[in-house]
Amino acid sequence: MTDTALAELLTSRIRDVPDYPKPGVLFKDIAPLLADAEAFAALTTALAERAKELGATRVVGLEARGFVLAAPAAFAAGLGFVPIRKKGKLPGEVFQQSYDLEYGSATLEVQCDAFAEGEKVLVVDDVLATGGTIAASLDLVRRAGAQLAGVVVLMELGFLGGRERLVPHLGGAPLETLVTI
Repeated sequence: MTDTALAELLTSRIRDVPDYPKPGVLFKDIAPLLADAEAFAALTTALAERAKELGATRVVGLEARGFVLAAPAAFAAGLGFVPIRKKGKLPGEVFQQSYDLEYGSATLEVQCDAFAEGEKVLVVDDVLATGGTIAASLDLVRRAGAQLAGVVVLMELGFLGGRERLVPHLGGAPLETLVTI
């Protein structure tokens, strides 16, 4: 499937939900995409192919929708899956990374033994908005001893400037989006 055909298929299965979670916000709902076997398979295949092409040895998914995308992609690529979760959700010793939100802050965690030293990881998430969550995740990946093979997101909300904010955290690794809005 060409990149254009894939983007068209995925876009056709992403539903706009006005005024959610608050008035004035246009939420991009991926539930219809996940419910469509053809679209979900095409997405999973594309993510798995990128993981292999980039030489990843693990696929990282960001809580929570990133799990839904990254875990099947890791399986399809024959790789392991590593979750990055919100604070307090992982057992054992963890690395933590706090970051600022529009109002307040949040903390993400990854288990200290999630990666072998120097392992190459592909980070997968559903959306790139302002970039804060992905930036914190990239910092966590490095602190845990892994190298970044790249980042792939399903959709990028280009008008929010997240791509520019991620540049210092990428260390030259590619940032790819399948759909840009």
